[in-house]
This record gives sequence, C-alpha cells and structure tokens, in this order.
Amino acid sequence: MAAVICSMCGRDRGGDPPVEALAWVAEQDERGMTWLCPACARKHVRDIEGKLPADYW
Repeated sequence: MAAVICSMCGRDRGGDPPVEALAWVAEQDERGMTWLCPACARKHVRDIEGKLPADYW
C-alpha cells in the first residue's frame, strides 16, 4: 500500500492514531487520488465545497 501524504502540507498519515486517520480527506481528480490531512481539510473546506456539483446543494 502506498503512503498517504497530504497534498497541501506534506504530512504523512502513517503515525496517526486510527481515529485521526479516519479524518483524512480523499480527492479524486485527473492526477489521481490526492489526500488532505485533517488540519488542511479544515483550512480549505470552502475550496472543497466549491468543487461540489450544484445538484448537491
């Protein structure tokens, strides 16, 4: 299994306790699967929501 690294800050999920590891956000795009750690996901939640299709709202 490939290491999970935050695409924003470079943090590695490897040492996180299981409960915190569940808070990571996966994003699928043309580059493939990318990940955001919980801290970066909270910081960039508006950007994430902006990518949702209009039908979601």
